[in-house]
Amino acid sequence: MQQTREVSPEMIEIEKHYREMGLTDEEYQSIKRILGRHPNFTETGIFSVMWSEHCSYKTSKPLLKKFPTEGPQVIQGPGEGAGIVDIGDNQGVVFKIESHNHPSAVEPYQGAATGVGGIIRDIFSMGARPIASLNSLRFGSLNNPRVKYLFDEVVHGISGYGNCVGVPTVGGEIQFDDSYEGNPLVNAMAVGLIDKKDIQQGVAKGLGNTVLYVGSKTGRDGIHGATFASEDLTEDSESRRSNVQVGDPFMEKLLIEACLEAIHCDALVGMQDMGAAGLTSSASEMASKAGMGMEMNLDLIPQREQNMSAYEMMLSESQERMLLVVEKGREQEIVDIFKKYSLEAVNVGHVTDDKQFRLFHKGEVVCEIPVDALAEDAPVYNKPSKVPAYYEEFQQMSPYAPVVTDHQGTLKRLLQQPTIASKEYVYDQYDSMVQANTVVSPGSDAAVVRIRDYDKAIAMTTDCNSRYLYLDPFVGGKIAVSEAARNIYASGAKPLAITDGLNFGNPDKPENFWQMEQAVDGMSVACLALDTPVISGNVSLYNESNNQAIFPTPIVGMVGLIRSTKYITTQHMKQAGDVILVIGETKAEFGGSELQNILEGKYFGQSPAVDLAVERQRGDQLLEAIEQGLIQSAHDVSEGGFAVALAETLFNQESLGAKVHLEGDATSLLFSETQSRYVVSVKEEDVSAVTSLIPDAQVIGHVTDDSQLVVTINNDVIIDESVDTLETLWKGAIPCLLKSKA
Repeated sequence: MQQTREVSPEMIEIEKHYREMGLTDEEYQSIKRILGRHPNFTETGIFSVMWSEHCSYKTSKPLLKKFPTEGPQVIQGPGEGAGIVDIGDNQGVVFKIESHNHPSAVEPYQGAATGVGGIIRDIFSMGARPIASLNSLRFGSLNNPRVKYLFDEVVHGISGYGNCVGVPTVGGEIQFDDSYEGNPLVNAMAVGLIDKKDIQQGVAKGLGNTVLYVGSKTGRDGIHGATFASEDLTEDSESRRSNVQVGDPFMEKLLIEACLEAIHCDALVGMQDMGAAGLTSSASEMASKAGMGMEMNLDLIPQREQNMSAYEMMLSESQERMLLVVEKGREQEIVDIFKKYSLEAVNVGHVTDDKQFRLFHKGEVVCEIPVDALAEDAPVYNKPSKVPAYYEEFQQMSPYAPVVTDHQGTLKRLLQQPTIASKEYVYDQYDSMVQANTVVSPGSDAAVVRIRDYDKAIAMTTDCNSRYLYLDPFVGGKIAVSEAARNIYASGAKPLAITDGLNFGNPDKPENFWQMEQAVDGMSVACLALDTPVISGNVSLYNESNNQAIFPTPIVGMVGLIRSTKYITTQHMKQAGDVILVIGETKAEFGGSELQNILEGKYFGQSPAVDLAVERQRGDQLLEAIEQGLIQSAHDVSEGGFAVALAETLFNQESLGAKVHLEGDATSLLFSETQSRYVVSVKEEDVSAVTSLIPDAQVIGHVTDDSQLVVTINNDVIIDESVDTLETLWKGAIPCLLKSKA
């Protein structure tokens, strides 16, 4: 059905056009009861996007209530454009993560680019200056030509937008697995800095106050984007390119500066980004949050194309647009600010006190809906849940015991696995240094951005090992939060809070919903244990293709505070003669590991266990040692195990090597993915202070100056390899795969 072909209210029901918009029969009947009549074409479209999973969280809302969202550090929790945590000095850090998965699957460049643009708008809509962006990406195998194309275009889209908008892309993570072959994941995170006095809210308060439309003109791009994001990908999805928005980063840069100037004008009442569902969501949500109503005249909406219908204008997701509410009579003050940046600011309506969402077009009322019916009273579903048969089978298995005869060769293979290999090919395309505040750019455990004029910095990371979540979503959920925290601790920061990007399959399938339930429960437990409440987030469901769901992938974006810039720590060894220690004991845990992947080509059995009390204790102890000036470098042990982590600490360092000695089973010691472990280096004179502060730290060797990695186990030399050779394999893996014809 063409968006422009409007049909009568009665025919919408008779021909069931509402189904094409994503509404169920029951939801349509509920809308009729709310209105006391048949909804017209525009109203049906408005309900369909506002009641989509992407906007209403109708399936996930019961689960999201489980997350801890409060703490002394929380200034703004979920419910606004982004969350805010306190970092002292009357300052806050604003951050959020969002998905742009379906658009990126059919139009990868623009899908990724507009994902970046949208999340940055969420940040400055709060009154914050964006200071960094990160991403979390998932793709299928790089042996697949289509996946190579998606990968390259997504990376170009992120860099194309991010490099032009003046916000540094400072970090992220990428994993590759067959489960994402037909449905890549593109999650974008943005971080901003705000003075508490400048915090804005997306509210339409004050009877008679003016509604201003600012930014780009409205076009026909992105219509029904929110609905598209709330359904499975199929072979027909390629035809949905018109549901993907087109971005203009230069316009966004102007919009950032104009909005950040406007917040200092006390005529501004509220401000919100026109994101998913565009003008519909921003207007109705702002009115509902304020307990008010809103009237708009669509004839006044700046339009990029001719003869746009009310339906098209309200459902368009054209980019770089904001909605502002301004004190009546003071509109010109705001208009003048935007004019200075060559941006339109147009009076399109006003705030009412009747709680109605009323739209006029060509002299007629084309929409009259109670605002709460759209924003607050969307249906909520408690979906059936069922334990998958595969999970029960995995739980009954004996622990997986891999057989490795060539440990040095296995390390080389692991370093070339795309999930482990260097992502330099990707982040070299990003501008990580714009704004000149990036202290640690991509390539260490967490990115670090300093706070100008203060002796402090912000560490930030994204993380999630979906293989563990596939094996055991409850334990995997705990690990996702824990691993993000380890990245933050290892950088010298105290973890503050998280934003979550919950990417799952079709929730109508009970096994998928069970995965969601378990993952959220695991994440919630970890957030409580690590004192990292959830302050914002996004849910992306229906990530399926050919009836096959992705691995459950709840991305964790975490931010931490480095209390002094002298505490900033990176993963790289610093100088020969330093002593190498490992924190935490190693067990034989290989379920979901990268070693299992290269030996078996699949994942099965039980995931590694995690003890959250131990996780918190080791992180706090490591941070204390860092703040006492005892730690030269710190790196968490993750995919590939200890041997990979140790090798990574030596890469990009002139002539440094390592010589370590271990006792026990070589395969476990080198490649197990036991949790809550770190590799650190310290000066010789600080060893006793570190081991007394961190009882789980054990001396295993020292840094050398011969560019050689030597690992002795039970007095046998197991690995003796040039660091340069290992680094060449690690750095060359992804470019080599992209060039291959396979």
